[in-house]
Amino acid sequence: MIRLPAALAAWGGPDFKTALKRELEGLEPGALPLQQAVSTTSYALDERITAIVLAAEAEPGVIRAKVGVFFSGLVPGCSCADDPTPIEPQNQYCELGLEIDRETAAAEVTVLEDG
Repeated sequence: MIRLPAALAAWGGPDFKTALKRELEGLEPGALPLQQAVSTTSYALDERITAIVLAAEAEPGVIRAKVGVFFSGLVPGCSCADDPTPIEPQNQYCELGLEIDRETAAAEVTVLEDG
């Protein structure tokens, strides 16, 4: 589970989206479930992401946010000389649902299927 203390501290103010974006983009590679979100490739690369906060609302005990994430993926080929599979990283996009605990800043992250 990840922790997002800066986003929690910024909740209710004008800097919430910026704080959440900065924290998500600063996470260690592999901290987000991007492998579950690949759509046009078969492997999510452990590289820098770009996050966009799409929506956020508070409920008792939790802040729910919907975040768009741009990341890179790869389709590993067979390494044959005539393999037409692209070896360059391909752009991917997914939407994640976050539930941030309002006391501990611990966040549950899920891949949203409709994103």
